[in-house]
Amino acid sequence: MYIHISEIGDKVGKKVSLRGWIHRKRGSGKITFVVLRDHSGIVQISLKKESLPEKEWKVVDEVTVESSVSVNGTVVEDKRAPTGYEIQASGIQLISNSEPYPITEYQSTELLLDKRHLWLRSTKMTKIMKVRAAVFRHARHFLDSNGFFEITPPLITSSAGETGADMFTVDYFGKDAYLTESSQLYSEAMIYSLEKVYSFAPSFRAEKSRTVKHLAEYWHLEPEMAYYDINMTMELVEGLVSAIVSGLLKEDAELFEQAGADKNVLSHIKPPFKRITYEKAIEQLNSNGKSLSWGDDFGVEEERLLTEKEKVPVFVTYWPKEIKSFYMPINPEDERTVLCADLQAPGGHGEIVGGSERIWKYAEAVKRFKEVEKAKGTKFNMDNYSWYLDLLRYGGVPHAGFGMGMERLIKWVLNLDHIRDAIPFPRMMNRVSP
Repeated sequence: MYIHISEIGDKVGKKVSLRGWIHRKRGSGKITFVVLRDHSGIVQISLKKESLPEKEWKVVDEVTVESSVSVNGTVVEDKRAPTGYEIQASGIQLISNSEPYPITEYQSTELLLDKRHLWLRSTKMTKIMKVRAAVFRHARHFLDSNGFFEITPPLITSSAGETGADMFTVDYFGKDAYLTESSQLYSEAMIYSLEKVYSFAPSFRAEKSRTVKHLAEYWHLEPEMAYYDINMTMELVEGLVSAIVSGLLKEDAELFEQAGADKNVLSHIKPPFKRITYEKAIEQLNSNGKSLSWGDDFGVEEERLLTEKEKVPVFVTYWPKEIKSFYMPINPEDERTVLCADLQAPGGHGEIVGGSERIWKYAEAVKRFKEVEKAKGTKFNMDNYSWYLDLLRYGGVPHAGFGMGMERLIKWVLNLDHIRDAIPFPRMMNRVSP
């Protein structure tokens, strides 16, 4: 019976069988050492000519890095070995020999992206992908435990956002359709039956951006909640982000640390998070050398300046209505702004959540459509939104929601240099392969 490498710690002195891939190989003559890798870790295997049949020693002699093998042997403790254990092999069987592996120790970023399908085997990427899976698990657990229902929205839509300029167009049986930039509108439809829902699906943005935080395809967590206001929404975001971080620190601590995360930096991520209005944020940025005016959006540099010295995430609230979406209601206390909040990760990692209350009265929605058209010089195809307006005509209720970019959150919690390493196969402006 085969076991995983992570299970050998309590099997010292016992015979085991393992399967995996040759991660490293060294030695010559009568003894060879290989490092075997499976999903759970690595372990050193010592293979002696005198302990193996001639046919199997030939396998040892000829096997290459990344070949797949199965190994039988006895577990011994050895502090000189990479993980403190070694398998003294009594048998090795070749499953599949590898051609000369194209990735060596020092390679360019571009080559590693070209060979992404192979680079995912690296210990670095393996650890990041495990943390990614854990982040998804903790996010779902928090929402499921708080009365949410997961829904499955379409990824092809006729609703082209506000202009369609940042969306990918597809030929849908002779008609223009779009890859969704957000599942929000479909989530809103579902609150009228389920009240609290979330979608967890890819979103697509055709932004021509080369920053370290942009992807053309990313995983988007979008909760939508009936009867919530903006303050309740921010409290929910605080709970979700804190639950993900807490789950990683408590349930996945060893993995989290192996992936290079600093637990001390994240140990104090607990509600409440800092809150600052857009207006105050502009003042703060301008006091740090920027020259921003009311209505200016924040770029990478502004987000870095705003949070690089912060230890907890920061909500920036009540943004100007001219730069926010048509579905956000006007702030009754300042009609220049809308009832929204964006969450900025600390340490300059940028926005990870955008949320707001939603307009829920039909007349107000139509008015906002017209205001946005006038402000942005664009024209909505109202036929594409007739179904959405129906939601407000038939029993509309106050509600709110938010979207969380999962790769941005992963980039933050692991302090990654670039968002491309937070997803298995990054899609960026200049990359659609492999």
